[in-house]
Formats: sequence, C-alpha cells, structure tokens
Amino acid sequence: MFKIVDKQQLTPLIYSLWVEAPRIAQSAKPGQFLIVRPSDNGERVPLTICDYNPDNGTVRIVVQIAGVSSNKICNLNVGDCLTDVAGPLGKPSDFMEIPEEELKGKRYLFVAGGVGAAPVYPQAKYLHERGAKVDVIIGARNKDLIIMEDEMRKVCSNLYICTDDGSKGEKGVVTLLMERLGNKYDMCVAIGPMIMMKFATLMAKKLELPITVSLNTLMVDGTGMCGACRVSVAGKTMFACVDGPEFNGYDVDFDEALRRQTLYRKEEQQANAAAGLEFKR
Repeated sequence: MFKIVDKQQLTPLIYSLWVEAPRIAQSAKPGQFLIVRPSDNGERVPLTICDYNPDNGTVRIVVQIAGVSSNKICNLNVGDCLTDVAGPLGKPSDFMEIPEEELKGKRYLFVAGGVGAAPVYPQAKYLHERGAKVDVIIGARNKDLIIMEDEMRKVCSNLYICTDDGSKGEKGVVTLLMERLGNKYDMCVAIGPMIMMKFATLMAKKLELPITVSLNTLMVDGTGMCGACRVSVAGKTMFACVDGPEFNGYDVDFDEALRRQTLYRKEEQQANAAAGLEFKR
C-alpha cells in the first residue's frame, strides 16, 4: 500500500498527490512514468512522474479526472492508500545521457499543453539545476486550466503563458509563441494533447528546431503487453510505454496516433455513463 501524504486541487478536475514510494523516489528520472492502481479491483493507470524527493521517499503525480479510474484516484485523501504504484517505467529523457558539464549553457524550449505541464516540470527542473537555460510555454483553453505556474517560474529563465480565450497571458495557441521566439534553442520538448504536439512539431520543422514529444497519452497497460500504444515511429512499429514515452517528433506518425486515441472512446463513454460521470472533450 502506498500512502498519500499530500493532496492539492489545482483546477476543478486536476489534483496533485504526493505518495510514499521510497524505492521509486530513489531511482526515478525525468521522462519516466508510474502505473497506479487505486484499489484491489482497480484499473492500471499510467501517470507520468511530476516530481520526486529521495530524501523523504515520496513521488508526485498530477491526475486529471477523465474517467472512472482517474476519478477514484482523485477522490482519495491524505492518509488514504493507493493499492499499487509500480515504477519507474519507460525510458528517461534523452538529455539524461548528456554529461552534466555539456548541459551547462544549452538552451531548451518546453511547450506544455494543459496537464502536460506536470511531466515538463521535472525535466525543466533537472536542466535548470545543471546550468541549462530553460524557457517554458504553458498553453490551455482558459486561465482555470493553467497549472504549476509558480513552480515552473522557479526552474526556468522565462515562462510564457497563452490561453485560447485570452483570459491569461497571451491570446492564442502555443505555436504562435513558438514562432515568435524563433530558432534560438538547441532543443524543443512538447508534451500535451496529441493535436498540440502535432502542430508544435510542424512549427519546429518550420523553425528548423529539433523536437522531442511524449506519447504518454496513448498508454493503457504500460508494459508493452496490451498493444494499445502501438505507433509508427520512423516507419517502424513502436510501443510508447517500453520504447518511449518520448520520441523524435519528426519521426512520429501523428495521424495514426490520433486515430489510435479514439479506439476505446465508446468503452470509455459507457463506463463513465455507468458511473454517472460526464466530461467534455
């Protein structure tokens, strides 16, 4: 059992949980994810690691309520326990292989869409602590969906916020900010909705900027056995959970990935309806 030691509501549908998991906290790296099970008969839910503290043996997950299982997780409170937390899983971010002395002075641009700010945070934090210059764009539909603004300001040189309706930051989509900032970075990392990552990759190509994207939103089982996260990368079949979740954005077949996201839409809607849950997409 894995005890919840801290819980915060970030938006009406997004929660932050710190969970006791000493062995995971000791070995977690940016880019990796966990498999969480809220109860004995609960579904396996893949969640990216938002933060980790080896000193007190805790890891942080950020969960958006989108269905029955995520709703169960977010309804737990401090002192309650998750039945299972397995990890860290997946491959760490590519920059983990770069010697720390080489990271100093490198320029990174992170583009976070909605809850994608959660997996962006540990990456930006890691690079910032090693002397890299980190700029972050956070985009969302409106101001109420912007998360982790204060934490992000502490680990980046510049934070840019944009909203579709202009209720916070600049009005517009993240690609407009990318275009304005231009090609002054060594690498761009985009994490968020699949459609956002597709157009961020197209903008990066226009700017001749290398880009990494995270396909964590495709994962179901998280171990490579279910096949739900199959996607074509550089013409080869890959699994987001075991071969990723991060890939070269130029190599990803985003149209195929977008189709794959809809495979279980009917089952999700039926499960939500049975539980009395309703979500707008």
